[in-house]
Amino acid sequence: MTDDRTPSRYETGLATQAAIAGKAGPAVLDALADIAPDFAKLLVEFPFGDIYSRPGLDLRSREIVTVAALAAMGNAQPQLKIHIGAALNVGVTRGEIVEILMQIAVYAGFPAALNGLFAAKEVFAARDADGE
Repeated sequence: MTDDRTPSRYETGLATQAAIAGKAGPAVLDALADIAPDFAKLLVEFPFGDIYSRPGLDLRSREIVTVAALAAMGNAQPQLKIHIGAALNVGVTRGEIVEILMQIAVYAGFPAALNGLFAAKEVFAARDADGE
């Protein structure tokens, strides 16, 4: 059965993902191509095509929430690093990212905050090395 909305959701998702993640988005999709291409499609359609593209929050606000949630989870370092970069791409400053990660210590604990801060440090250093 063909879902007439699928191309629209997918195209919207790709455009939103590109605006947020830059080159990191396609890299994740490429990494999934040989093992779970259907999951890659879902990854574009649901979070980016359906949720991130909703009008209720701007992309900057959505990335602030995402960084905080991923850091609080404490088990999503690769995704946290991608979304720290994405947050920078949509206008969140390095100082704001540090504050977000410090704030989660209150609710998720010091280990989660420390892991988040060290992830941010890696992202910042990589961006500095790339001249960003």
